[in-house]
Amino acid sequence: MVERPATAQSAERLRRALVAFISQELSAPAAAIIGFAEILLEDACQSGLEILVPDLKRIHEGGLQLQALLATLLDPAMMSARLTGGDLPGFKSKLRHDLRTPLNGIKGYGEMVLEEARDGGHDALLHDLTKLLGAADQLLGQIDAVVDRTDAMTAPTAGDEPATPPSRDLVNRVIASIQPVSERDADDRIVSSRILVVDDTAANRDLLSRRLIREGHLSEAVEDGQTALDRLACDAFDLVLLDLMMPGMNGFEVLCRIKADPRLRHLPVIMISALDEIDSIVRCIEAGAEDYLPKPFNPILLRARINASLEKKLLRDREQAVTEQLRVEKEKTETLLLNILPKTIIARMREGETAIADRFSEVSILFSDLVDFTDLASRFSPSRVVALLNHLFSEFDRLAAERGLEKIKTIGDAYMVAGGLPEPHAEHAVAVADMALGMLDVVKAAAATLGETLQVRIGIHTGAVIAGIIGKHKFIYDVWGDTVNTASRMETHGAPDQIHVSAATYLCVRDRFHCDARGPLEIKGKGLMETYFLRRRLAARSDLT
Repeated sequence: MVERPATAQSAERLRRALVAFISQELSAPAAAIIGFAEILLEDACQSGLEILVPDLKRIHEGGLQLQALLATLLDPAMMSARLTGGDLPGFKSKLRHDLRTPLNGIKGYGEMVLEEARDGGHDALLHDLTKLLGAADQLLGQIDAVVDRTDAMTAPTAGDEPATPPSRDLVNRVIASIQPVSERDADDRIVSSRILVVDDTAANRDLLSRRLIREGHLSEAVEDGQTALDRLACDAFDLVLLDLMMPGMNGFEVLCRIKADPRLRHLPVIMISALDEIDSIVRCIEAGAEDYLPKPFNPILLRARINASLEKKLLRDREQAVTEQLRVEKEKTETLLLNILPKTIIARMREGETAIADRFSEVSILFSDLVDFTDLASRFSPSRVVALLNHLFSEFDRLAAERGLEKIKTIGDAYMVAGGLPEPHAEHAVAVADMALGMLDVVKAAAATLGETLQVRIGIHTGAVIAGIIGKHKFIYDVWGDTVNTASRMETHGAPDQIHVSAATYLCVRDRFHCDARGPLEIKGKGLMETYFLRRRLAARSDLT
């Protein structure tokens, strides 16, 4: 591309900016007149003030006429020619005279409505009526001011000439702060992306694809909406350029289908269409389009909007990646916490409970301890000892989870589990007894694998306990009471590879398991207690959970 000299380019930019400034100065009051007229019409109809409606409609029609005249007079190409000397007197004459007819009508009807509103006590309308008349007065003043300043704004300044008028100074500051766009800006684009072009016209598809490839993107083009959806279902794209007016499934329907798909919902879509009516633009943006670009498109503007959309997607992808990472870490934390505390206890702590302590009238406590494990550990390497305990206790954890029991803690080679807390368990003693039989099988299998003698003592007692959280840093859910002490003594006074149960536990499980009387055991503070060895199940395992 051959670039014009910088001075000529700067002068042209200044002329374009001056045109935009004049258009803004005159168009804004006209838009305000139409806007306030529409609001007043709505208010009058809702309030039953039909007497004011005809004049308000005349004001609204005058505003539309004024806006149409301004659109003709402020056409950028025509204004640029006039401001450079082609027809400046004619431009001034049209501004002074053509716009005054609708403006005078607007002011006249507006003042009449204002008087009727005041006389009728309709104070709610006065504020907007005053604003409407103020916009009309502003536009009258702007017409004279623009005409008076047009010569000064377009005349060159040099040497000892008068100071630059405020309007031109404002425009100069704006364009000085915004650097011109050139082809070299393509080097500053974001990383190459994969873009799907959807257009039923072959020439449009080819043109868009070639421009995208020149920008360094990967482009794929399809001719209809269904093919586009099929491609999006198979492959990942970073952006879709979507034509609105297509036969069959139109672009708006494709957009809605994309945004309704959870997998594609965050894929940016830029609508490109010759249809530039405001309703189409609004509905597409509401449906989730990232942007809307009219045809024929400006290639520099297209590049800017594509890059802006891709950068948003890049930021959104990073955000989603961080969110997913946080979710994974939260799950890890949740799992770790569930390995320490019961689920219901965690829920209570999250609700703000700080001192958790409960009394349970009947639970079953199991203690187990490996026989002569100290001697075995002295002959094994540290890693082998840890591996053995990890295997046994992991299997014990599995047995407890399957039966709805709560592991309390391990101490060395001892393992403690409870049934019936923190949530009630109708057959806690039966479930604990069944777990004990499973523990014997686990230890027997481990012994066979090791080729070593490995035995376990197990004791169970049923009764009341207190349970709660202790500690602040390395907290633990623990149980206390005479039932815990008695269960520990049942294990201590048991026998290798035997399940020693108290009379209280026996009464709870005798209909489900075969038990042999072991004889009385002296319990401190309780005297003699009948005890039993639990042998085997009499009921199916499926009945125990």
